[in-house]
Amino acid sequence: MPFSLHQGDALSVLAGLPDGCVDSVITDPPYNSGGRTAKERTTRSAKQKYTSADAQHTLPDFTGENMDQRSYGFWLTQIMTEAHRLTRSGGTALLFTDWRQLPITTDAIQAAGWLWRGVLAWHKPQARPQKGRFTQNCEFIVWASKGAIDGSRNPVYLPGMYSASQPSGVKRQHITQKPVEVMRELVKISPEGGTVLDFCAGSGSTGVAALLEGRDFIGVEKTEHYAAIAADRLTETIRETLTQDDVVLTA
Repeated sequence: MPFSLHQGDALSVLAGLPDGCVDSVITDPPYNSGGRTAKERTTRSAKQKYTSADAQHTLPDFTGENMDQRSYGFWLTQIMTEAHRLTRSGGTALLFTDWRQLPITTDAIQAAGWLWRGVLAWHKPQARPQKGRFTQNCEFIVWASKGAIDGSRNPVYLPGMYSASQPSGVKRQHITQKPVEVMRELVKISPEGGTVLDFCAGSGSTGVAALLEGRDFIGVEKTEHYAAIAADRLTETIRETLTQDDVVLTA
């Protein structure tokens, strides 16, 4: 199978994987932002933070959203250190973040041993305007590499900004789900036939994009409900992309 999906704690799962088994780490960790006070940070769930009160869908919460900034930086440094071990030399890492956690994310990724390469922008056209203020219609993607990048190994020219709306309605299966069309562009930083790791897999959008673009995928998701959704989406993607050449007939 071109993918494996693990349901469990990311640090524990990654510790059991071998050195140098992936080409790119592309993940959307819990941002742990939005709380101006300790009460807001500790009493609001992910669902309360990231979905409106009048939302027409019911999406389960996920854990890991109530750390303060220092704790978040420590956790991210830990797990990105482990991800660094799993990545081949010249491989890459891409981490989604918002404007509040952008500084701590760039600190953590460097503390974990990665070479920080820059920041990409994901523009969300349907963001809500704010009277008297600038619209917060961008999230960011911090990207880095494990040492020098050999451009001849993967000669792609990728943009630095992507524009797409978050899935809505029945297509939205996770509170912080990212558009597959954006993820399909991002996974191209991994060489064709390479392996992409997402240790906060959610509903599996990174994995779906990787499979559609001819990459293998390793996913880890802690929440059982979302791990099941990711498994279904990944399996369905394999079925949809299977061709006659992929099938071996036996007597």
